[in-house]
Amino acid sequence: MIPSELIAFLRNEFQLDWHGIHGAGHWARVRYNGLLIACRNGANIQVVELFAFLHDARRLDDGRDPFHGERAATLVRELDGRFFSLAPEELRLLERACRDHSDGRVEADITIQTCWDADRLDLGRIGIIPNPDYLSTDEAREPEVIAAAMSRSAAAQKMFIAV
Repeated sequence: MIPSELIAFLRNEFQLDWHGIHGAGHWARVRYNGLLIACRNGANIQVVELFAFLHDARRLDDGRDPFHGERAATLVRELDGRFFSLAPEELRLLERACRDHSDGRVEADITIQTCWDADRLDLGRIGIIPNPDYLSTDEAREPEVIAAAMSRSAAAQKMFIAV
């Protein structure tokens, strides 16, 4: 469960449009995707949930922002003990998942892979169908999982077009 105090902090600090392509709606869909996968593969649910809300929290640009993952990993260290408390191994997993989430990697611990896949499954919000070759887990590569994620993302994409 994500503490409401953390959400309030992130909303106050977020530099982009809260309702934009890297904002709260994206974070919620990443959480949903991640929990679906984690419930099937045994990934650390707390890490997956925190990743969803922190991985893009330090973005400065909706386009190319090559250091946003590193800034997110730094934020994880800053917030641990304040809004959540992770064991050292969980902290290491969350930092790596955030730091490397946009590097195109697929090989890692199952929890990190789940985080990355949860994010990649939401590419439909920008009109991209997730490519199974760039998904890490068997669960995320299932056609019905990709189709359901695309459906959720497409609904979000329609909101952006309508505005």
